Amino acid sequence: MRPEILFPLFAPVTSLKGVGPRVAPLLERLAGPIVRDVLFLKPHSLVRRTPAALSAATDGQVMTFEVVIENHQPARTKAQPLRMRVADPTGFMTLVFFGRFADQLEQRHPVGARRIISGKVEDRDFGRQMVHPDYMVAPEKRGEIPELEAIYPATEGLPARRVRTFALEALERAPEMSEWQDAAWAARERFPSWREALARLHNPETEADLSPSSPHYRRLAYDELLAQQLAMAQRKAERRKEPAARIAASDTAAKIRADLPFAFTGAQERALAEIRADLAAGERMSRLIQGDVGSGKTVVAMCAMADVAAGGGQSALMAPTEILARQHYETISGPLADHSVGVILLTGRDKGAARAEKLRALASGAVKVAVGTHALFQDDVAFHQLQLAVVDEQHRFGVAERQRLQAKGWATHFLAMSATPIPRTLELTLFGDLDVSRIDEKPPGRTPVATRAAPMTRIGEVEARLRDAVKGGAQAFWICPLVSESELIDLKAAETRAEELKATIGPSVGLVHGKMAPAAKDKVMAEFADGRLSVLVATTVVEVGVNVPNATIMVVEQAERFGLAQLHQLRGRVGRGRQESSCVLLYDPPLSETAQKRLDILRRTDDGFLIAETDLELRGGGDALGLKQSGFPDYVFADVLGPHRDLIAVAGDDARLIVGRDPELKTERGRALQVLQELFDWKAGLGLRDAG
Repeated sequence: MRPEILFPLFAPVTSLKGVGPRVAPLLERLAGPIVRDVLFLKPHSLVRRTPAALSAATDGQVMTFEVVIENHQPARTKAQPLRMRVADPTGFMTLVFFGRFADQLEQRHPVGARRIISGKVEDRDFGRQMVHPDYMVAPEKRGEIPELEAIYPATEGLPARRVRTFALEALERAPEMSEWQDAAWAARERFPSWREALARLHNPETEADLSPSSPHYRRLAYDELLAQQLAMAQRKAERRKEPAARIAASDTAAKIRADLPFAFTGAQERALAEIRADLAAGERMSRLIQGDVGSGKTVVAMCAMADVAAGGGQSALMAPTEILARQHYETISGPLADHSVGVILLTGRDKGAARAEKLRALASGAVKVAVGTHALFQDDVAFHQLQLAVVDEQHRFGVAERQRLQAKGWATHFLAMSATPIPRTLELTLFGDLDVSRIDEKPPGRTPVATRAAPMTRIGEVEARLRDAVKGGAQAFWICPLVSESELIDLKAAETRAEELKATIGPSVGLVHGKMAPAAKDKVMAEFADGRLSVLVATTVVEVGVNVPNATIMVVEQAERFGLAQLHQLRGRVGRGRQESSCVLLYDPPLSETAQKRLDILRRTDDGFLIAETDLELRGGGDALGLKQSGFPDYVFADVLGPHRDLIAVAGDDARLIVGRDPELKTERGRALQVLQELFDWKAGLGLRDAG
């Protein structure tokens, strides 16, 4: 039940004065459907309306003047505006009004009337003007014009000034609430109370008050992060209470490892030990293996599946595309089958009798491991005893899809794998409810990919070298960027590049792009993987994890348009075999300082975690890390890629302490924290994104 104190904030926006059927959809689009959303709408700038004489009017500035109306110049046609000439003892100005209300304006502001006007000054060839003054009032109402005014987001049909009135009314409805922050922490950070923080946000006195680094803004950001981290810590604790099958380390896994042509790295040993400790604990495992491209995540997961099989249980490994599922199958099926662990591949292509036979083997328990795509969680797929669900690149699946797979068993252990390196400082925001294992070492014997940057003007030279390499049996990726707002224009550019390469290299050039049907895309990718195509041109990022050992060249056009972590992922498509590989980053000069640093770090290191941390340091605006595609939370106040990064770990520590000391949130602070959670609705949001 939502606490009664929050009822005014969870009322619909239509409960605000002046929000009727026309305004409500506009305000909802701008803020959201409830009063709380309007309360959380932040002003983006501050206007200071200092009175001045017309002689001091400055182009582009918002200024306030006391003037007398000298004359009206009515519009001659509907398309023309009404103009008013106004003056003070130091000069004159023209006021410009578009619209159908010329008669009303003349009546309300007759010639000879004295008015206070405030708005943006514009210098034009025909003189100084102000278009639609923000304020135009009689001198006795000068108090209606604020000297300082916070400027809010606006949308067509809903100007910023009206949005401000709604935000201030929402602020009036915000109640004083019991403090949920730790007293010592709040004092150290000079945090005001929650209500005071919001009041300062909506009534800024200086530009500094709008800064995300100000104490009141940081307070609101920390509130939001604490609500999220507390929900994650609670769910983690709840999952640990769930009994699950105890699975012991097995001789089968030891024998499989003994047969492998390589030894585990220290990081792989550590990850496997952490997984085994979870599986043996009798509580449901929820763990993520984070590891760079080619770091050996799948082999670690295979050992866990061997342990499950040795105890009589079954495992499922789900990948987002058929080509990735097939690749995982090829990696693990041989070693497992050599030790009598049956493995099947189940994808959308399986039909008829062949599919029915696979389903029978799963339902009877004859097969212990199923590798597949979305086909694994279809209604007619039944497991005899599913105990471990492994999901590759879990953010590529919907939450309901992951849950449907886990629901095929009882208290199924959950293991996610991700090749997207996430900086440590951000791990809690994405994976605070999961235990995280990092595989941060590369297997020995990998040849580093030689990385070079060259201007686009040398593209002909790159094409010529590529032609020679292909003649020698090499394979290459050629990545075209998303340049324009139109997919069709981007597609045309990629098609043109593919045709140009065909003319240079020959017919063995393929093309994949976002408009293709998944089956058609898979077909081209399979032809490339099988060596029937020499060059693969792609408009989208080539599938994470796609393994083509013979591919030794990666060319990225206009590399400056890609994020650093994204470029690292692309480079990871080559250098998978023993041959020397190269990555050519083509760029449009001149490069910005940040773009130059990005290309430099790629040339210096292939450590994905270091690259992700550097990407975060270099990040300007936007989403350079590509985190929005990784299930990144949609925060209102917290900017965890920027000034609030330091608050994440503190919120995580605070949340764990709270759950450890007061798991039911029964203390005075605990009850206040329940209100905080309801205020931000993190429990509902996390429930939707829960991996299990």
